Amino acid sequence: MTSSLRGICILDITVELGSAGYHSGEVGGIVPETFRILRTLIDRLDDSKTGQVCDELRVNPVPDWKMEEAKFMADLAGPEMHNKYGIVEGGKYCNQDDRVKMYLGNVWEPNLSITGADGLPPVGMAGNVVRSSTSVRLSMRLPPSKNP
Repeated sequence: MTSSLRGICILDITVELGSAGYHSGEVGGIVPETFRILRTLIDRLDDSKTGQVCDELRVNPVPDWKMEEAKFMADLAGPEMHNKYGIVEGGKYCNQDDRVKMYLGNVWEPNLSITGADGLPPVGMAGNVVRSSTSVRLSMRLPPSKNP
């Protein structure tokens, strides 16, 4: 049973600029880097400093009934809400010190995941090249009450 169900929007973005990949020593400062452009576009949806999705995709305020549910569920789950998911030593969970916010972030708030990428070579094969294109697949979870 569920009291709310978030929607999802899948978006594939490709930034293409050069007609080929060029050596960074030759074109650095001349041909814009496609990953930087892509990062700028993604920052319009999801602030890389805060992890907050843009206001246009949020539903504020959270309804009172959902806030009551969030408090109940956060108390019921306790630290097991996040401890069951292993992370690296020294890492932190989202809203680790506020389980109500954590719960709402998981079931109500929009959030963005980058679930795939093309155009980036493996680190072991990466050279000093300004690549001609970069692509990503974005998965944006939408609030249950948001009009798609």
